[in-house]
Amino acid sequence: MQSMFDTVLVANRGEIAVRVIRTLREMGVRSVAVYSDADADARHVREADTAVRIGPPPAAESYLSVPALLDAAARTGAQAVHPGYGFLAENAGFAQACADAGLVFIGPTAAAISLMGDKIRAKETVKAAGVPVVPGAADPDLEAAARELGAPVLLKPSAGGGGKGMRLVRDLSTLTDEIAAARREARSSFGDDTLLVERWIDRPRHIEIQVLADTHGNVVHLGERECSLQRRHQKIIEEAPSVLLTPEIRASMGAAAVEAARSCGYVGAGTVEFIVPGGDPASYYFMEMNTRLQVEHPVTELITGVDLVEWQLRVAAGEPLPFAQDDIRLDGWAIEARICAEDPSRGFLPSGGTVLSLHEPQGDGVRTDSGLSEGTEVSSLYDPMLSKVIVHAPTREAALRKLRAALADTVTLGVPTNAGFLRRLLAHPDVVAGRLDTGLVERDADGLVPSGVPDEVYAAAAAVRGAELAPEPREGWTDPFSVPNGFRLGGTPKPLAFPFRVAGLEPVTVDAPAGARVTDTAVTVTVDGITHRFRRAGSWLGRDGDSWHVLDHDPVEAALSGARHGGADTLAAPMPGTVTVVKVAVGDEVEAGQSLLVVEAMKMEHVISAPHAGTVTELDVTPGTTVAMDQILAVVAPRETAEEDA
Repeated sequence: MQSMFDTVLVANRGEIAVRVIRTLREMGVRSVAVYSDADADARHVREADTAVRIGPPPAAESYLSVPALLDAAARTGAQAVHPGYGFLAENAGFAQACADAGLVFIGPTAAAISLMGDKIRAKETVKAAGVPVVPGAADPDLEAAARELGAPVLLKPSAGGGGKGMRLVRDLSTLTDEIAAARREARSSFGDDTLLVERWIDRPRHIEIQVLADTHGNVVHLGERECSLQRRHQKIIEEAPSVLLTPEIRASMGAAAVEAARSCGYVGAGTVEFIVPGGDPASYYFMEMNTRLQVEHPVTELITGVDLVEWQLRVAAGEPLPFAQDDIRLDGWAIEARICAEDPSRGFLPSGGTVLSLHEPQGDGVRTDSGLSEGTEVSSLYDPMLSKVIVHAPTREAALRKLRAALADTVTLGVPTNAGFLRRLLAHPDVVAGRLDTGLVERDADGLVPSGVPDEVYAAAAAVRGAELAPEPREGWTDPFSVPNGFRLGGTPKPLAFPFRVAGLEPVTVDAPAGARVTDTAVTVTVDGITHRFRRAGSWLGRDGDSWHVLDHDPVEAALSGARHGGADTLAAPMPGTVTVVKVAVGDEVEAGQSLLVVEAMKMEHVISAPHAGTVTELDVTPGTTVAMDQILAVVAPRETAEEDA
């Protein structure tokens, strides 16, 4: 057994890097952060003991550059590398490169990563160990196997997880297009477009088991996590334990997870994921093994009292686990919510911007793991997850209540997030009752997103504008003619009115409310006898996890802009990102709904389709073009207009 490391390089960014650095500091281990040019002033860089620049903003030239990471480790004297999750965390080549360079990779061996990272081989391996698996097949017989299984089927990348490249196909007439899209996403996310297809289990629950294994042959599980609340196959709420499992089923699944870990010679912290029919939880199936720390690991830490990052380090240093399976106890309930840079009001499209005002709850059973600070620039270059709010309480009911309150207290002005949506989701009757499945969010998402902007938000914005117009008193005296009070000769003062716009909605004109209180960071207004309090930062307002960017509306500029861009004929970028596919050229005839372009942001593809049949009269982008939100991409003139012009 070697001694504990003196210096560990954290080969990641954002909230996971900050979280790993925290444990390193507590253990007295020197931390090394790495950063791209886009992250030069990031929180993980400032919190580490030292930091090394590894390249330009694109991940392929920085966080995914094995030579740059190994060079950073050598230059700083690191003895070990913690990969976090995402990027190279499950890359067998990186793990082997670390070993070849004399570095300890804080995770499983390259062989175990390779085996479990290949979902096809992983299924065969655990099946041989007696673990039940979902029926399916893989390339090269993918399309034929999918048709034989029958709809619905699930397409999955063989080389990675996290929902990237996954496609649920209910109509086999779209199978060919769905396979092509899944391959593009898989290639972009993992560098490998190999796919497998599995039978889809309707209304399934996603339950995973945390395992921990040392180099002395000891393997234990630390209970389960319920991860059924997902959107686009991405987990958004996780909890531990699960209301679905009895002690007997928990023991059975835990034993299966331990066998899966043993089957590949696993070492370190890992997660075995199962798909479980909600009506028959005893009939569970192995889906995959994540050979790394999971995003949702804090809920396990809070109910077991085990710091998983600490034990990743101790196991990597050769220490044996000091506890056996019978020593593991589950205490209370923990629930986590993932705060992502996305705008629920615009179909959950990725968002971006500068964090202007930030408040993240901590203490009294509340923990926030975050990579944010005020001034952080959130771009489309990396994953949209910004932070996680986690709570711990004696019961599930108390934990739900505490997390809703913590989300209401979460402020990230300047970047639209899903915090308010998650708070409403946690109050959904089925969520409160524990009636969960992986399709619940998609079915009910529309009812959890407000259809417009509340009146009090516009009132607060009007109060802010009125306050900005108020003159500063000079020597205790204010010129009455400079006060914007709507004074009229011989008449009742007319309230000040302000025109506003919020993206995606029609502009409105609002009177400034009387009696409002405005400071640099807050606004209080009373509307219809109810007092409302908002946090503010410039033209941003926030309350209960929701935020609104309320801008001044100029009717003349709006009319000119509409005339220039042809209104409904114009196709604009729905999110900041990169154009990856252009399928048309100027002059092409297109049909309504035809796919014209693909924009990728934060590892998500968005297809831009023709709004109507017509002719492409303008095309302002090519593959590789970086675009801002609402930037004009193309113009499609309606067919009847084109015919009239001819």
